[in-house]
Amino acid sequence: MTNQPIAAAARGLTKTYGQGEATVHALTGVDVDFPQARFTAIMGPSGSGKSTLLNILAGLDLPTSGTVHLGGREITSMNDRDVTQWRRTHVGFVFQAFNLLPMFTARQNISLPLDLAGDKPDPEWWDTVISTLALSDRLTHRPSELSGGQQQRVALARAVITRPDVIFADEPTGNLDSRTGLEVLSFLRRSVRELGQTIVMVTHDPAAAAYAERVVLLADGAVAGEIMHPTREAVLAALDDLSVVSSL
Repeated sequence: MTNQPIAAAARGLTKTYGQGEATVHALTGVDVDFPQARFTAIMGPSGSGKSTLLNILAGLDLPTSGTVHLGGREITSMNDRDVTQWRRTHVGFVFQAFNLLPMFTARQNISLPLDLAGDKPDPEWWDTVISTLALSDRLTHRPSELSGGQQQRVALARAVITRPDVIFADEPTGNLDSRTGLEVLSFLRRSVRELGQTIVMVTHDPAAAAYAERVVLLADGAVAGEIMHPTREAVLAALDDLSVVSSL
């Protein structure tokens, strides 16, 4: 697909919940690569395994079988403590609910991962991130004093500030109006192009997926194809095809 170095890779991922008649096969043997400095969206019908895949890639959940390599390490063989420490500096998160601490200012929320790791921000990198995300005049504000789009930009800055190997975004525009959502997607794309970040985003929105450089399609817990340089129309057509196949 590309000669670009790989930031994250999954091999033979399976995930099974429950037993007997209640067994659910959320993932059924997923092999997928995510190149560095690329914006990839993961899409599929409801129940296709999108969020399960994202959580396992990010080290938030363990597969039933298979491996995940992230930042040059196999994280699926790490113990809980080691994978938590690894995530702190190698993984960034952007969630639908923002997950900002209400008593902290924007500056304190952004620097939180560095504070937890006992590090200080690189001044040049800090200025680059804050400028790119247009947050210079919002750093002393608490989340309640920020709009939804501003809160999501703070969450993105917090995810970027440690220069992680991958930023995982789970429905990052789900709580935003359409205009603000498009603004956040533009910032996500800029963080790839201007900051060199790698982003893996789960979304149900074809318009959001069209901001990515590539869409990985899931159906019934398996990779069902991909779209390079996606458009909204191409994504919609692919999802319609997957829905038809899944219903057969």
